[in-house]
Amino acid sequence: MFPAGIGKMKPEEPPKNFNWDAWLGPRAFRPYQYNIAPYKFRWWEEYCNQISNNGVHYLDLIRWMLNEEAPVSISAHGGKFAIDDDRTIPDTLNATFEFASGKIINMQVLEATSGSFVPYGFIEMRGTNGTLYTNENDYKIVPTKAGQFQDWDKLTDPEEFKLEEKENTQTEKSILNSTANHIRNFLDCIKSRNVPNATPEVGHRSTSMAHLATIAMITRERLIWDKDKEVFTNSDKANKLLSYEYRNPYKL
Repeated sequence: MFPAGIGKMKPEEPPKNFNWDAWLGPRAFRPYQYNIAPYKFRWWEEYCNQISNNGVHYLDLIRWMLNEEAPVSISAHGGKFAIDDDRTIPDTLNATFEFASGKIINMQVLEATSGSFVPYGFIEMRGTNGTLYTNENDYKIVPTKAGQFQDWDKLTDPEEFKLEEKENTQTEKSILNSTANHIRNFLDCIKSRNVPNATPEVGHRSTSMAHLATIAMITRERLIWDKDKEVFTNSDKANKLLSYEYRNPYKL
């Protein structure tokens, strides 16, 4: 997004068919600005950021792959270093989540540069025997190479997998379209009253992780998280950011 990002704009009258007041919801009122809504709110901390926007999808998938519920500590580093625009979020960010099991998730937002985060796919899972790289419908396992003082050949075999579309599959039921399949499952469960594949708690936990990284970025602290009480145990400053005062007439 270097150098101009979402640009610099001034407040103006909202489009006639756009209810700006309703769009703002419980957030403090401010004049309409085109590089906020309807799409570019993702670059404004009051409404979203790139950990919340893209990160929640990856964090949700990684939590599922690792069978983890919530982190015990979070830290984040970065800032608005290179892009000259109206954004109020970092153009460069590194967030780290640590779990009680010892597993660590590292996520990056690098909007001042280009190129893939990892050599293949969009998620990298590193293990002692090998590294897994995955896209939505395929993956590769690359065996670990022996390092200093080690003389073994390999600890696992390389592997590649690609999910193939089934013959005569209707477009709306494509096994390759995970987004459509999740939506279909949710709508089906509204009718059947069955439990969806991704429960509300699953969504809550994954979304919470994105918010935890945001709070760590704002406070510049390594935060300790109590997942049961849903509070930080080492920062009053961070706990104050877990909620905000709603403007009238919104209530929670």
